[in-house]
Parts: sequence; structure tokens; C-alpha cells
Amino acid sequence: MPRPPRPVIERLKTGVPGFDELVAGGIPRGFMVAVVGEPGTGKTVFSIHFAWQGILEGDRVIYVTTEESRDSIIKQAAMFGMDFALAVDEGRMIIIDALMRGRGDEWSLEELAVEAMVQKVIEAKKRLGYGRARLVIDSMSAFWLDKPAMARKYSYTAKRLLYRWDFTTLAVSQYAISTSQAFGWGIEHVADGIVRFKRVIRDGRLRRFVLIEKMRQTPHDLRLHEVEIRDGEGMRILGPTGERAEDYALPERVKRRIARTAREYWGEEDWE
Repeated sequence: MPRPPRPVIERLKTGVPGFDELVAGGIPRGFMVAVVGEPGTGKTVFSIHFAWQGILEGDRVIYVTTEESRDSIIKQAAMFGMDFALAVDEGRMIIIDALMRGRGDEWSLEELAVEAMVQKVIEAKKRLGYGRARLVIDSMSAFWLDKPAMARKYSYTAKRLLYRWDFTTLAVSQYAISTSQAFGWGIEHVADGIVRFKRVIRDGRLRRFVLIEKMRQTPHDLRLHEVEIRDGEGMRILGPTGERAEDYALPERVKRRIARTAREYWGEEDWE
């Protein structure tokens, strides 16, 4: 009996050289993909590439920044030759600033709440107009840092409300340095894909890696790949590496020292 034909899946390119080949040509349209990892691993740079590729392809692009200001994101993109400022001026992109609240800015959030963020994103989509849209939320973790048990509910709410607006979404989630785990589990269960960034210091040099842990409807690469971020160019995938999880994990003594310092400063038990 002949096999039924495979469905044709529209895929969005990320703009990161070497990455799309790892996910059968790109991220399926309409997916919510969790981009996870510790600080300094390249999550924001990856997200900036994804947004800029959308601008180049004529997509409607919305970038929600919760841990940096709008100006900071624009400056970072400019360092890689990506003119977010021009895209915003020309009405091809809207950057929603959830950090600098209370400024009375049309595209700033007045409260750090998932429902408020979703409504602002929908408002921005209406302003940009009909058509394929890309959304970056950098990061979702800011919405549940003080209530990590709500992570899954908040992630589900965002995905459910945004689905019918034709968004392909990158939802960034921060992981703790000391444990390499999320500040509240949830988005990984809800997401259609998981792109995990990692880092390690070897011989005094910082090395970054990426692993596609999940991507529905997609035959994806299962190997760890090294990542490079070049000034003036941005991110690129160098190729698979022989490193193992044990090779890039922080030594236990370093984890304990970081956790102890964090507890003393913030008084948070979640750093254990």
C-alpha cells in the first residue's frame, strides 16, 4: 500500500547561517518555539536574527523586550548590521518595551502581566496589518520569576490567545547559571519546539553551543553544534562537536559557590 504524501509545511528561515539546515529548512509557520539557556549563550542574538529575517522577507515583526530597553535591542541589532530603527520608522516592525514602564509610550507595557502583553501584541499586529507575522518574546521568564509555579499556565495562555493571529513565535526562557534549569517549568511543555543554547569555558575561552531538543513535524538534527557570534555579522553555526553534556556542565564546586552567593544576595531558595 503506497504511503500517503507528506503534507507541505511552510517553514520560516531564521537568518542564522547553518541553523535552518538543522530543522529541515526552517521553523514551521505558526509554531511557538522555546529558546532556552543560561545568560550569555546567544538567545537574544538568535532572536534578533529571526526578527531581521522577517523584515527582509516582508513579514510583520513584533519584538517584546522584558529585560532590556527598546533602545538596547535596537543598538544590539545595529552592531550586526540590522537596522531595527529604520524598520520601526517605516512601519514594518514594532518593539514593545516591557522594561521601561510608566513612560506613557504607546508601545510600552504599563504592567508586567501576560494578558496585558498579549493584548498589546494583538494591538501591534492590527497596526502592522494583515499577513504572516513573527513574534519574539524576550523573555517569558520575566512574567513568572516571582511565581514559577505559574509558568506553564502563563505559557499556555499566551500560546492559545496568539495562535489565531498567524504568529510564528520565539519565546525566550532564562535558565539559572548554577543549575542550568529554568526559573519555573512550563514553556517547554507548551512549546512546539525547543532550541537549547549552552555555554562552557575551555582553556580560558568562552564557547557556545546549540541543541534542538524538540521540533514537531520536523526531522531535526540531534547533535550538539558549536555557535559563533561575530562582531558586525552576528551568529553562525560552526558545525557539530564531540562535546558531551558532562563536558560543558559547570563543576559542582562552582555551582555551589554561585548558588551560595545568590542566596546571600537575593535570599532565593530556587538557586539550589
